[in-house]
Amino acid sequence: MRRKRNNLVPLDKSKRAIYLERRGQKKVHMMLGSVAFGILGILCILYCIAIAFAGFGTKFFLIWGAMGTACLLFCAALANRKFMDALPVWLKGIVAGLFCLGLLLFCTVEIMILSRFRATAQPEADYCIVLGAQWKSNGPSEVLRRRLDKAVEYLNANPNTIVIVSGGQGSNEIISEAAGMRQYLMDAGIEEERILAEDKSTNTRENLAFSAELLDKENSRVVVVTNNFHVFRALKIAEKQGYHAEGLAANSVTWMVPNNMLREFFGVLKDYLTGNM
Repeated sequence: MRRKRNNLVPLDKSKRAIYLERRGQKKVHMMLGSVAFGILGILCILYCIAIAFAGFGTKFFLIWGAMGTACLLFCAALANRKFMDALPVWLKGIVAGLFCLGLLLFCTVEIMILSRFRATAQPEADYCIVLGAQWKSNGPSEVLRRRLDKAVEYLNANPNTIVIVSGGQGSNEIISEAAGMRQYLMDAGIEEERILAEDKSTNTRENLAFSAELLDKENSRVVVVTNNFHVFRALKIAEKQGYHAEGLAANSVTWMVPNNMLREFFGVLKDYLTGNM
């Protein structure tokens, strides 16, 4: 009679096999993470360059270059096995935890911003406030032009609504935003007597605070006109200041949406932490 062959793997060898399998899986995960950060880094840097050549106003686009560089550094770190093995487990845990918390915060704020992306306003408001944006030497920036065109659309449909154009003069502007906006609306056929101007503000909080001096905010129904990515924050600030306001969203340049959404994320955090909303 032939003895049955024992196919069981010795305990020490089985432990070694499991260890090597887990280590192999860990290496694959690290390589996938490295590739993901590498691709993301390159895309961020290319996006930064594209905005720079397009010449869209502020220097905020530089943050994309900084993010791209950071992603490439993460890519290199994850690809360096010796470096990763040398890091303490607790440090890796802290970095991973902070990354996850930051991602959760970012997604939460972005969802709130998106909730007002298609804001529409009821007719026959008492006032319509158009929030300012950069005025260039040859006219309104694309962001501001879209706000003004949306305001013209509403004002033509509601002839009893008074419009307030709000925005001061920046260091890189030849006239105040309010003055340029006023002329733009007049050229679009809006009667001069329907247009009030607030020309001292430098940010959204001041836009609304200074515009309040031109109306009775407690007893007036107000429509705030701004771009889709900005409506959520603008309305929260208006609510904080005691307005009875609703938003009217103008669209924005499609390929600039990622930049606008990222900038607005920081804007929401800033205004929340400073008590503006």
